[in-house]
Amino acid sequence: MILLDHRSSYGMKAFNSNDEIDVESGKLEENRGIPLRSKNVNTIQNQALLSGFAYCISSCSMILVNKFVLSSYDFNAGISLMLYQNFVAVIIVSILSFLGIITTEPLTWRLIKVWLPVNVIFVGMLITSMFSLKYINVAMVTVLKNVTNVMTAVGEMYLFNKHHDNRVWTALFLMIISAISGGITDLSFHAIGYAWQFINCLLTASYSLTLRRVMDTAKQVTISGDLNEFSMVLLNNTLSLPLGILLVFVFNEVEYLSTTPLLRLPTFWLVLTLSGFLGLAISFTSMWFLHQTGATTYSLVGSLNKIPLSVAGILLFKVQTSLENSASIFFGLLAGVFFARAKMRERS
Repeated sequence: MILLDHRSSYGMKAFNSNDEIDVESGKLEENRGIPLRSKNVNTIQNQALLSGFAYCISSCSMILVNKFVLSSYDFNAGISLMLYQNFVAVIIVSILSFLGIITTEPLTWRLIKVWLPVNVIFVGMLITSMFSLKYINVAMVTVLKNVTNVMTAVGEMYLFNKHHDNRVWTALFLMIISAISGGITDLSFHAIGYAWQFINCLLTASYSLTLRRVMDTAKQVTISGDLNEFSMVLLNNTLSLPLGILLVFVFNEVEYLSTTPLLRLPTFWLVLTLSGFLGLAISFTSMWFLHQTGATTYSLVGSLNKIPLSVAGILLFKVQTSLENSASIFFGLLAGVFFARAKMRERS
Protein backbone atom coordinates (compact mmCIF):
# COMPACT_ATOMS: atom_id res chain seq x y z
CA MET A 1 0.00 0.00 0.00
CA ILE A 2 1.84 3.21 0.58
CA LEU A 3 3.88 1.98 0.49
CA LEU A 4 6.43 2.73 -1.82
CA ASP A 5 8.59 0.42 0.29
CA HIS A 6 5.97 -1.40 2.34
CA ARG A 7 4.32 -3.55 -0.27
CA SER A 8 7.50 -4.00 -2.26
CA SER A 9 9.66 -5.01 0.70
CA TYR A 10 7.94 -8.04 2.13
CA GLY A 11 9.21 -11.23 0.68
CA MET A 12 12.16 -9.77 -1.18
CA LYS A 13 14.67 -11.43 1.12
CA ALA A 14 13.33 -14.78 -0.02
CA PHE A 15 15.03 -14.46 -3.39
CA ASN A 16 18.35 -16.08 -4.08
CA SER A 17 20.99 -15.06 -6.60
CA ASN A 18 21.08 -18.46 -8.29
CA ASP A 19 19.70 -17.38 -11.64
CA GLU A 20 21.18 -18.66 -14.86
CA ILE A 21 21.99 -15.10 -15.92
CA ASP A 22 23.90 -12.70 -13.71
CA VAL A 23 22.64 -9.31 -14.86
CA GLU A 24 24.54 -7.37 -12.21
CA SER A 25 27.88 -8.54 -13.62
CA GLY A 26 26.68 -8.83 -17.20
CA LYS A 27 27.83 -12.46 -17.47
CA LEU A 28 26.09 -15.29 -19.28
CA GLU A 29 26.81 -18.98 -19.33
CA GLU A 30 30.24 -19.57 -20.83
CA ASN A 31 29.08 -22.19 -23.35
CA ARG A 32 26.83 -19.77 -25.21
CA GLY A 33 27.76 -18.55 -28.67
CA ILE A 34 28.55 -14.91 -29.35
CA PRO A 35 25.51 -14.14 -31.57
CA LEU A 36 23.15 -15.75 -29.04
CA ARG A 37 24.89 -13.94 -26.21
CA SER A 38 24.36 -10.54 -27.83
CA LYS A 39 20.69 -11.31 -28.43
CA ASN A 40 20.19 -12.54 -24.87
CA VAL A 41 21.91 -9.50 -23.39
CA ASN A 42 19.63 -7.17 -25.35
CA THR A 43 16.57 -9.15 -24.25
CA ILE A 44 17.68 -9.05 -20.60
CA GLN A 45 18.37 -5.33 -20.74
CA ASN A 46 14.95 -4.67 -22.27
CA GLN A 47 13.29 -6.79 -19.60
CA ALA A 48 15.22 -4.97 -16.87
CA LEU A 49 14.25 -1.54 -18.22
CA LEU A 50 10.62 -2.53 -18.66
CA SER A 51 10.34 -4.09 -15.20
CA GLY A 52 12.11 -1.14 -13.59
CA PHE A 53 9.80 1.32 -15.34
CA ALA A 54 6.72 -0.68 -14.30
CA TYR A 55 7.93 -0.80 -10.68
CA CYS A 56 8.60 2.96 -10.55
CA ILE A 57 5.25 3.85 -12.13
CA SER A 58 3.21 1.55 -9.88
CA SER A 59 4.97 2.58 -6.66
CA CYS A 60 4.72 6.30 -7.37
CA SER A 61 1.11 6.03 -8.51
CA MET A 62 0.13 4.12 -5.37
CA ILE A 63 1.25 6.85 -3.00
CA LEU A 64 -0.21 9.63 -5.13
CA VAL A 65 -3.58 7.87 -5.40
CA ASN A 66 -3.65 7.22 -1.65
CA LYS A 67 -2.85 10.87 -0.99
CA PHE A 68 -5.59 11.89 -3.43
CA VAL A 69 -8.17 9.70 -1.65
CA LEU A 70 -7.21 10.80 1.85
CA SER A 71 -6.65 14.52 1.19
CA SER A 72 -8.41 15.63 -1.99
CA TYR A 73 -11.51 13.54 -1.27
CA ASP A 74 -11.04 14.21 2.45
CA PHE A 75 -11.73 10.56 3.21
CA ASN A 76 -11.45 10.03 6.97
CA ALA A 77 -11.42 6.24 7.08
CA GLY A 78 -7.83 5.16 6.50
CA ILE A 79 -8.37 1.70 8.01
CA SER A 80 -11.31 1.05 5.69
CA LEU A 81 -9.18 2.15 2.74
CA MET A 82 -6.46 -0.30 3.76
CA LEU A 83 -9.08 -3.02 4.28
CA TYR A 84 -10.59 -2.55 0.82
CA GLN A 85 -7.19 -2.50 -0.89
CA ASN A 86 -6.17 -5.72 0.84
CA PHE A 87 -9.51 -7.32 -0.06
CA VAL A 88 -8.93 -6.48 -3.74
CA ALA A 89 -5.44 -8.01 -3.49
CA VAL A 90 -6.80 -11.24 -1.97
CA ILE A 91 -9.43 -11.58 -4.70
CA ILE A 92 -6.95 -11.03 -7.54
CA VAL A 93 -4.25 -13.33 -6.15
CA SER A 94 -6.83 -16.04 -5.42
CA ILE A 95 -8.16 -15.86 -8.99
CA LEU A 96 -4.65 -16.01 -10.48
CA SER A 97 -3.81 -18.97 -8.25
CA PHE A 98 -7.04 -20.77 -9.17
CA LEU A 99 -6.32 -20.29 -12.88
CA GLY A 100 -2.81 -21.70 -12.39
CA ILE A 101 -1.08 -18.51 -13.50
CA ILE A 102 0.78 -18.23 -10.18
CA THR A 103 1.60 -20.68 -7.40
CA THR A 104 0.61 -20.00 -3.79
CA GLU A 105 1.11 -21.95 -0.61
CA PRO A 106 -2.03 -23.36 1.10
CA LEU A 107 -2.90 -21.33 4.21
CA THR A 108 -2.71 -23.95 6.95
CA TRP A 109 -3.34 -23.24 10.63
CA ARG A 110 0.32 -23.97 11.42
CA LEU A 111 1.45 -21.37 8.91
CA ILE A 112 -1.12 -18.82 10.10
CA LYS A 113 -0.04 -19.20 13.75
CA VAL A 114 3.60 -18.67 12.82
CA TRP A 115 2.86 -15.68 10.59
CA LEU A 116 0.23 -13.95 12.77
CA PRO A 117 2.66 -11.86 14.92
CA VAL A 118 4.41 -10.38 11.88
CA ASN A 119 1.02 -9.76 10.25
CA VAL A 120 -0.11 -7.66 13.22
CA ILE A 121 2.94 -5.46 12.68
CA PHE A 122 2.19 -5.41 8.94
CA VAL A 123 -1.36 -4.13 9.53
CA GLY A 124 -0.14 -1.48 11.97
CA MET A 125 2.47 -0.41 9.44
CA LEU A 126 -0.13 0.08 6.70
CA ILE A 127 -2.63 1.87 8.92
CA THR A 128 -0.12 4.33 10.38
CA SER A 129 1.12 5.10 6.88
CA MET A 130 -2.45 5.99 5.93
CA PHE A 131 -2.85 8.20 9.00
CA SER A 132 0.43 10.04 8.39
CA LEU A 133 -0.23 10.54 4.68
CA LYS A 134 -3.51 12.18 5.58
CA TYR A 135 -1.67 15.07 7.29
CA ILE A 136 1.81 15.17 5.70
CA ASN A 137 2.68 16.00 2.11
CA VAL A 138 4.20 13.29 -0.08
CA ALA A 139 7.68 14.85 -0.27
CA MET A 140 8.05 15.03 3.52
CA VAL A 141 6.73 11.48 3.91
CA THR A 142 9.48 10.18 1.60
CA VAL A 143 12.12 12.04 3.59
CA LEU A 144 10.78 11.03 7.00
CA LYS A 145 10.71 7.40 5.89
CA ASN A 146 14.50 7.56 5.94
CA VAL A 147 14.23 7.29 9.73
CA THR A 148 13.17 3.68 9.12
CA ASN A 149 16.63 2.93 7.73
CA VAL A 150 18.22 4.30 10.88
CA MET A 151 16.00 2.17 13.13
CA THR A 152 16.59 -0.92 11.01
CA ALA A 153 20.37 -0.44 11.05
CA VAL A 154 20.38 -0.10 14.83
CA GLY A 155 18.12 -3.16 15.15
CA GLU A 156 20.42 -5.20 12.91
CA MET A 157 23.38 -4.24 15.07
CA TYR A 158 21.75 -5.34 18.34
CA LEU A 159 19.61 -8.27 17.16
CA PHE A 160 21.82 -9.79 14.47
CA ASN A 161 25.24 -8.46 15.55
CA LYS A 162 25.68 -6.87 12.15
CA HIS A 163 28.22 -4.07 11.89
CA HIS A 164 27.99 -1.30 9.29
CA ASP A 165 30.89 0.62 7.80
CA ASN A 166 31.47 4.35 8.14
CA ARG A 167 29.80 5.21 4.83
CA VAL A 168 26.53 3.64 5.97
CA TRP A 169 26.59 5.46 9.32
CA THR A 170 27.42 8.73 7.57
CA ALA A 171 24.39 8.29 5.29
CA LEU A 172 22.19 7.47 8.27
CA PHE A 173 23.39 10.59 10.06
CA LEU A 174 22.59 12.70 7.00
CA MET A 175 19.12 11.17 6.92
CA ILE A 176 18.47 12.18 10.52
CA ILE A 177 19.66 15.73 9.85
CA SER A 178 17.46 16.03 6.76
CA ALA A 179 14.41 14.71 8.62
CA ILE A 180 14.90 17.17 11.50
CA SER A 181 15.59 20.14 9.22
CA GLY A 182 12.68 19.16 6.97
CA GLY A 183 10.30 19.06 9.90
CA ILE A 184 11.48 22.42 11.24
CA THR A 185 11.06 24.13 7.86
CA ASP A 186 7.82 22.36 6.89
CA LEU A 187 5.21 25.07 6.27
CA SER A 188 2.41 22.52 6.59
CA PHE A 189 3.79 20.90 9.75
CA HIS A 190 1.19 18.80 11.56
CA ALA A 191 2.17 17.28 14.92
CA ILE A 192 -0.34 14.43 14.68
CA GLY A 193 0.87 13.49 11.21
CA TYR A 194 4.50 13.50 12.32
CA ALA A 195 3.63 11.36 15.34
CA TRP A 196 1.91 8.79 13.14
CA GLN A 197 4.87 8.82 10.75
CA PHE A 198 7.33 8.17 13.59
CA ILE A 199 5.21 5.21 14.72
CA ASN A 200 5.08 4.03 11.12
CA CYS A 201 8.89 4.12 10.86
CA LEU A 202 9.15 2.12 14.08
CA LEU A 203 6.65 -0.49 12.87
CA THR A 204 8.25 -0.69 9.42
CA ALA A 205 11.67 -1.34 10.94
CA SER A 206 10.13 -3.89 13.31
CA TYR A 207 8.43 -5.63 10.40
CA SER A 208 11.66 -5.88 8.45
CA LEU A 209 13.58 -7.26 11.42
CA THR A 210 10.80 -9.62 12.51
CA LEU A 211 10.32 -10.92 8.98
CA ARG A 212 13.88 -12.22 8.95
CA ARG A 213 13.23 -14.31 12.04
CA VAL A 214 9.82 -15.59 10.95
CA MET A 215 10.71 -16.46 7.34
CA ASP A 216 12.81 -19.52 8.19
CA THR A 217 10.25 -20.83 10.67
CA ALA A 218 7.39 -20.23 8.23
CA LYS A 219 9.14 -22.20 5.48
CA GLN A 220 9.46 -25.18 7.82
CA VAL A 221 5.69 -25.38 8.37
CA THR A 222 4.69 -25.02 4.71
CA ILE A 223 3.71 -28.01 2.63
CA SER A 224 6.23 -27.27 -0.14
CA GLY A 225 9.01 -26.14 2.19
CA ASP A 226 9.12 -22.71 0.54
CA LEU A 227 7.22 -19.42 0.74
CA ASN A 228 7.31 -17.33 -2.42
CA GLU A 229 6.27 -13.72 -2.92
CA PHE A 230 2.76 -14.57 -4.10
CA SER A 231 2.15 -16.72 -1.03
CA MET A 232 3.27 -13.93 1.28
CA VAL A 233 1.04 -11.42 -0.51
CA LEU A 234 -1.93 -13.74 -0.06
CA LEU A 235 -1.00 -14.61 3.51
CA ASN A 236 -0.45 -11.03 4.65
CA ASN A 237 -3.54 -9.61 2.99
CA THR A 238 -5.85 -12.46 4.01
CA LEU A 239 -4.83 -12.30 7.67
CA SER A 240 -5.20 -8.52 7.63
CA LEU A 241 -8.93 -8.70 6.81
CA PRO A 242 -10.35 -9.89 10.18
CA LEU A 243 -7.97 -7.61 12.09
CA GLY A 244 -8.86 -4.70 9.83
CA ILE A 245 -12.59 -5.27 10.35
CA LEU A 246 -12.05 -5.27 14.11
CA LEU A 247 -10.09 -2.00 13.95
CA VAL A 248 -12.81 -0.38 11.81
CA PHE A 249 -15.17 -0.85 14.76
CA VAL A 250 -12.56 0.10 17.38
CA PHE A 251 -11.79 3.41 15.62
CA ASN A 252 -15.53 3.94 14.99
CA GLU A 253 -15.17 4.26 11.23
CA VAL A 254 -18.51 2.50 10.76
CA GLU A 255 -20.42 5.61 11.76
CA TYR A 256 -18.41 7.74 9.36
CA LEU A 257 -18.89 5.27 6.51
CA SER A 258 -22.65 5.21 7.06
CA THR A 259 -22.91 8.99 6.72
CA THR A 260 -20.30 10.00 4.15
CA PRO A 261 -21.67 10.76 0.67
CA LEU A 262 -18.40 9.61 -0.92
CA LEU A 263 -19.51 5.99 -0.95
CA ARG A 264 -22.38 6.93 -3.26
CA LEU A 265 -19.99 8.26 -5.91
CA PRO A 266 -19.06 5.73 -8.64
CA THR A 267 -15.86 7.66 -9.40
CA PHE A 268 -14.77 7.33 -5.78
CA TRP A 269 -15.19 3.55 -5.91
CA LEU A 270 -13.24 3.53 -9.16
CA VAL A 271 -10.34 5.34 -7.49
CA LEU A 272 -10.49 2.99 -4.48
CA THR A 273 -10.38 -0.07 -6.73
CA LEU A 274 -7.52 1.44 -8.71
CA SER A 275 -5.56 1.88 -5.48
CA GLY A 276 -6.12 -1.81 -4.72
CA PHE A 277 -4.80 -2.83 -8.13
CA LEU A 278 -1.80 -0.53 -7.72
CA GLY A 279 -0.99 -1.97 -4.32
CA LEU A 280 -0.88 -5.43 -5.80
CA ALA A 281 1.01 -4.17 -8.85
CA ILE A 282 3.82 -2.95 -6.58
CA SER A 283 4.31 -6.47 -5.22
CA PHE A 284 4.35 -8.06 -8.67
CA THR A 285 6.48 -5.45 -10.45
CA SER A 286 9.01 -5.28 -7.61
CA MET A 287 9.40 -9.06 -7.75
CA TRP A 288 9.75 -8.92 -11.54
CA PHE A 289 12.31 -6.09 -11.35
CA LEU A 290 14.33 -7.79 -8.62
CA HIS A 291 14.42 -11.01 -10.63
CA GLN A 292 15.58 -9.20 -13.77
CA THR A 293 18.34 -7.23 -12.01
CA GLY A 294 19.37 -7.80 -8.41
CA ALA A 295 19.13 -6.47 -4.88
CA THR A 296 21.71 -3.73 -5.44
CA THR A 297 20.04 -2.24 -8.51
CA TYR A 298 16.62 -2.67 -6.93
CA SER A 299 17.68 -0.75 -3.82
CA LEU A 300 19.33 2.06 -5.77
CA VAL A 301 16.39 2.53 -8.15
CA GLY A 302 14.02 2.56 -5.18
CA SER A 303 15.97 5.45 -3.67
CA LEU A 304 16.18 7.36 -6.95
CA ASN A 305 12.47 6.82 -7.50
CA LYS A 306 11.67 8.98 -4.48
CA ILE A 307 12.99 12.10 -6.25
CA PRO A 308 10.36 12.30 -9.03
CA LEU A 309 7.73 11.13 -6.52
CA SER A 310 8.50 14.05 -4.23
CA VAL A 311 8.42 16.55 -7.10
CA ALA A 312 5.13 15.11 -8.37
CA GLY A 313 3.64 15.28 -4.87
CA ILE A 314 4.53 18.96 -4.49
CA LEU A 315 3.24 19.93 -7.94
CA LEU A 316 0.05 17.84 -8.06
CA PHE A 317 -1.16 18.77 -4.59
CA LYS A 318 0.13 22.35 -4.76
CA VAL A 319 2.11 22.06 -1.54
CA GLN A 320 3.33 25.33 -0.10
CA THR A 321 7.04 25.11 0.48
CA SER A 322 10.02 27.32 1.11
CA LEU A 323 13.57 27.32 -0.19
CA GLU A 324 14.80 25.91 3.11
CA ASN A 325 12.23 23.11 3.15
CA SER A 326 12.88 22.24 -0.50
CA ALA A 327 16.60 22.09 0.22
CA SER A 328 15.99 19.79 3.20
CA ILE A 329 13.82 17.48 1.10
CA PHE A 330 16.40 17.36 -1.70
CA PHE A 331 19.16 16.80 0.85
CA GLY A 332 17.20 13.92 2.39
CA LEU A 333 16.58 12.30 -0.99
CA LEU A 334 20.28 12.50 -1.86
CA ALA A 335 21.09 11.00 1.54
CA GLY A 336 18.80 8.09 0.64
CA VAL A 337 20.68 7.53 -2.61
CA PHE A 338 24.00 7.78 -0.77
CA PHE A 339 22.73 5.20 1.73
CA ALA A 340 21.73 2.80 -1.07
CA ARG A 341 25.18 3.09 -2.66
CA ALA A 342 26.86 2.61 0.72
CA LYS A 343 24.85 -0.56 1.31
CA MET A 344 25.81 -1.78 -2.16
CA ARG A 345 29.50 -1.33 -1.38
CA GLU A 346 29.05 -2.90 2.06
CA ARG A 347 27.48 -6.01 0.49
CA SER A 348 30.24 -6.28 -2.11
